[in-house]
Amino acid sequence: MTQAQTEEQSNWQPYSLDRRAQKLVLSQRDKKDVLNESHKMRMSVGYGLERFWGEHLRLERESREKAAYWKAVWDCLWDVLTETSLEIDPDNLKLIKEKISINAPNAKERIETVSKALWDLPIAHQRIALMVLTQFCDALVWWTQRYKKPSSPQERDA
Repeated sequence: MTQAQTEEQSNWQPYSLDRRAQKLVLSQRDKKDVLNESHKMRMSVGYGLERFWGEHLRLERESREKAAYWKAVWDCLWDVLTETSLEIDPDNLKLIKEKISINAPNAKERIETVSKALWDLPIAHQRIALMVLTQFCDALVWWTQRYKKPSSPQERDA
């Protein structure tokens, strides 16, 4: 039996997580210290969707490049989830993917609205999103370990 036949029979759909992760890692490869965020992303999954989402806001104060990487991963997650059979309210989806600046005049209200939208997702949808995010972050870490440029002469010689 071929892999395609097995996938059809089991209704399994990988949603190209590995390919998407590779593309994101390659897009960040030349930016200093940004790929280290892949490991932090994987560790933060256990804290929930709203905390994962909010990390790009915190990082906005430290590094726009790191913040942009977190936001790109977040947006990619929701692109994947829209391809699934989850029924996500289109207004909530737009809100969840919207770019919010921590310094915007209405940032507090918008942050509260996004957090509420995430908390109001049915628990089954939250669990599915977290499972997909976990697998996606695992792939990001894997590609990071393969493609990250060495930062010191000792690493280059190893």
